[in-house]
Amino acid sequence: MLIPHPLLGLRDAQEFTYLGDARLIERPDPSAPDAEAAFCDYVFLRDNPAGEHCELWFHEQGDRSWLVVTRDTVTHEVLGAELARNVVLSRTRCSK
Repeated sequence: MLIPHPLLGLRDAQEFTYLGDARLIERPDPSAPDAEAAFCDYVFLRDNPAGEHCELWFHEQGDRSWLVVTRDTVTHEVLGAELARNVVLSRTRCSK
């Protein structure tokens, strides 16, 4: 399987370590009133979708970047990849 690294081009998936659901970058607020329940869900509850899914991959044998890879879990087709940093920044950026 080839992963289209946004900076390095196509890379073999063997260079990467799979972490799991990309929603892991959406860590709950530890100061929220329901923080304990939110962290319990964050740590233990995972979806197992059939079809398009966003996942976290670490480029361990390369530039050591984190990627959000969109992949079809049925066909294993990789539909795209973005730097995880850019995904987080685009979600937290102020809209003016």
